[in-house]
Amino acid sequence: MQPARACLAIVLAAGEGTRMKSRQSKVLHQVAGRSLLGHVLSSVAEAGADAVAVVISSERPEVGAEALKVAPAARIATQHERRGTAHATLAAREVIAAGHDDILIAFADTPLVRPETFAALRGALAGGAAVAVLGFEARDPTGYGRLVEQDGKLEAIVEHKDATRAQREIRLCNAGLMALAGEHALAILEAIGDDNAQREFYLTDAVAIARARGLGAVVLTAPESEVQGVNDRAQLAAAEAEFQRRKRHAVMLDGATLIAPETVFFSYDTRIGRDVVIEPNVVFGPGVSVAEGAVIHAFSHLEGATVGAGASVGPYGRLRPGTTLAEKAKVGNFVEVKAAEIGPGAKVNHLTYIGDATVGAAANIGAGTITCNYDGFVKSKTTIGANAFVGSNSSLVAPVTIGEGAYVGSGSVIIADVEADALAVGRGRQVDKPGWAKTFREAAAARKAAKKAAE
Repeated sequence: MQPARACLAIVLAAGEGTRMKSRQSKVLHQVAGRSLLGHVLSSVAEAGADAVAVVISSERPEVGAEALKVAPAARIATQHERRGTAHATLAAREVIAAGHDDILIAFADTPLVRPETFAALRGALAGGAAVAVLGFEARDPTGYGRLVEQDGKLEAIVEHKDATRAQREIRLCNAGLMALAGEHALAILEAIGDDNAQREFYLTDAVAIARARGLGAVVLTAPESEVQGVNDRAQLAAAEAEFQRRKRHAVMLDGATLIAPETVFFSYDTRIGRDVVIEPNVVFGPGVSVAEGAVIHAFSHLEGATVGAGASVGPYGRLRPGTTLAEKAKVGNFVEVKAAEIGPGAKVNHLTYIGDATVGAAANIGAGTITCNYDGFVKSKTTIGANAFVGSNSSLVAPVTIGEGAYVGSGSVIIADVEADALAVGRGRQVDKPGWAKTFREAAAARKAAKKAAE
């Protein structure tokens, strides 16, 4: 059995990103609830990288903080001046020199590259190449570096402005990503010079250097949509659209039904079980899991929530972080649930807020019920027992417990615990005054007539 190949992934995240026109670093902008940098770090990890170095700008320490949040073992290297991609890569010189079989070089603003693509680059190195370059067939190659091949081998990467007329006809373009054999990586990188108009050190020169030394260089290809970079808000939206297209397709292939797929938006970590039905205009924020057979009705928004098998949400349901719906629980229209457990078969049908609470199995919560969980200083818990019935338009002032099988009369304000199987009614006594409404209307009409006569 062949020993596993050690892999270092270097993620370049020091770009200025001025075209985003944002106070926030470009690579911290999000696609599907995860930073661009986070997507890349996750992908290289899935491709088997056992070491990661992230190159950041000295002006953007927050990028390093994000990297460590996603990949706590990552090494942070700093590029103190921007002098090209090879210069940025060599900011991680110490890690490169530690010795790895494979060196992956990725860009933090290219978030859609699949783990399988990074793994294919590694495979090319295992096959004997010293340099493996990722390319794509461009619909419009204008402005891209061309990959020049001869006899199936990569000879050079030629920038558009330097390309001959014949080379500009080439549609195979450089995606920027590259893999270097560890035994040659440092020597190749250190040989790259800055003999160009910009006086910068470019990774693309690695190909010519490798070929001049008799080392193999190869091209692997990926779809253009996979290697698209993000430089401005329009490209950020395009990357989001591509992620959602992929995710919707995967969810449907895994056995879920999306009534109008183009209107459903997933997070990077959304988990959807078989036979789930998702109606139009549903948004999943981070941290959502939906078990098999559940139905998410139209115009619902879920974040940080777990939905059990056969449960139902919406329409117009909102599940906030910390929500758990058990099997066959129901959260209906215009219901908001936060940090609460809704038990098996329990129903919270409409126009209700349940926060910081536990609702027992088969309990029924009437329309307009509110758990009053916040007093302006602390949040307190409401506990509603199994088979309890809470009448419509009730306010449960936490901390409070409604016992199993208890009944709360409609319109009640409950400020004390209710025993199991008891009836609790907490509302003012009704008082009727016969004829009051008629007298009121007549007096109002008289005042109106007197005012008009005075005018």
